Amino acid sequence: MIVLGIILLIAGFVLKISILWTIGIILVVIGAVLWVLGSMGRAVGGRRHYY
Repeated sequence: MIVLGIILLIAGFVLKISILWTIGIILVVIGAVLWVLGSMGRAVGGRRHYY
């Protein structure tokens, strides 16, 4: 999810499409939160680790 967010950020910046930029930021933030929760040992969505 983080990688997809970064790809959308780059595409939105290069193509000057603001909706891609916004969606990219949202995906990066959500991915980072899930990654941190998963690395702390908390079950996220029924999974012990979130990759």
